[in-house]
Amino acid sequence: MDKPAVFTEEEIARFRAELAAKREPGAYEPGRWSVSPLNRRPEVSGTMPPSVRLRDATLRSVETLPGVVATPEAKEAYLRRLIGVGVREVVTAGLAGRDDNALRAEVELVKGEAPDCRAVLPLLRTTEDIDRAADAGYDAVQIWVQGLGEASLIYNPAVYQQAWRGDDWRAGAPVRSRADVLARAVPLIRHARTRGLDAIVPMLMVSYLTDEVLEESVTALAGAGATELTLFDGPGAVSPEAYAHLVTRTKQLAPAVQVGLHPHNTFGLAVGCAVSSVRAGADVVELSVNGYCGGPGNADLAATATAFEVLYGVRTGIRTERLTDLARAGEDLTGYHLAWNHPVTGVSAFSWGGMDLITQETAVDPLLHNCLEPALFGNARKVPFTPDSGPYTLTDKLTELGAELTTTGQVDEVLRRARALMARERRLITDAELAGLADEVKAGSGS
Repeated sequence: MDKPAVFTEEEIARFRAELAAKREPGAYEPGRWSVSPLNRRPEVSGTMPPSVRLRDATLRSVETLPGVVATPEAKEAYLRRLIGVGVREVVTAGLAGRDDNALRAEVELVKGEAPDCRAVLPLLRTTEDIDRAADAGYDAVQIWVQGLGEASLIYNPAVYQQAWRGDDWRAGAPVRSRADVLARAVPLIRHARTRGLDAIVPMLMVSYLTDEVLEESVTALAGAGATELTLFDGPGAVSPEAYAHLVTRTKQLAPAVQVGLHPHNTFGLAVGCAVSSVRAGADVVELSVNGYCGGPGNADLAATATAFEVLYGVRTGIRTERLTDLARAGEDLTGYHLAWNHPVTGVSAFSWGGMDLITQETAVDPLLHNCLEPALFGNARKVPFTPDSGPYTLTDKLTELGAELTTTGQVDEVLRRARALMARERRLITDAELAGLADEVKAGSGS
């Protein structure tokens, strides 16, 4: 059954002309997205670089998720997916429980999938660890530097091991100051550089950095040969504006050293922190699929890449059409599932309900309420039938189900019965029930 026309072709043409007058190339890409032109104007959004590096830390991050017991084979399969989506820097799982053969096999996998993909080994604390990374063929190592002074002892595993055994951990020249923390990192950085490795230095707990400690730290770590200083905010206590300040100041103190960030999503601002930091000059954003990590998690790969690509025109190299599949595979790997409305990859991220005024707008322009074309990210629109749905949405739904009616009166009767069922049972009607009602109404009318 053809739906009664609401607008004339002339009216629809005028609607489209009105929309076109409010759009600008770049911010509007037909069949892809339609966002505010203000996002692309430097006087509004600031100057953004043409591209940004995204470093995925999913494999390390899932180790912090309670109850995840993925097999090495499952992790290898997922690593292939990560590289396949266009990720060109991967922080792998740590050394724990893995021998040299496993490390070499991991690097071979990465390079076999994409020779230009950088393999980064995290959580290294000794020169022996660094030698293992170099011998296995990694491109870079992460030499973590706690952000505090004496209080950094809280995060030293050896302290707990020795205390449990009844040993005096204080006898081993423990950390007493910030200078001690930096003094322990400097030789590790130098050793990594002599082994031909990039030395990525995560500066942890940056929400506790003072200007003085930042200057002391950057001076010492850059002087030792760090190739990147990564601002890690585990607590998620740094705002986008504060992150931008830290990036700017770090760049001023060490202009020859790259600056990265690893934001957490405590306030739902991890992507915002990424944007503000890149605007301030950050070279790389460390993130993870589905935002996986301990606590509130990291910046989500899909949301971050999409924000850069769509809102600001910043290239990431990510194959966006694979993002939803990657997100679903992440759920299978970890058992941790996304919210239904998770940005970009949520199962109902592109569902605006079932009101006629929402479902019928796509005939005029599909990029009105859905400013993104879901297929661009491997996702799909959902058009549910709800108590708020009208005859137009119902007609579309019945056509989809192969249960078309022949008159508007039949549609009105199915609509009445469907609403009554939902009100009575306080739930949405199923597709099978809706098709059944259509059959009943057709049979009752003799058609």
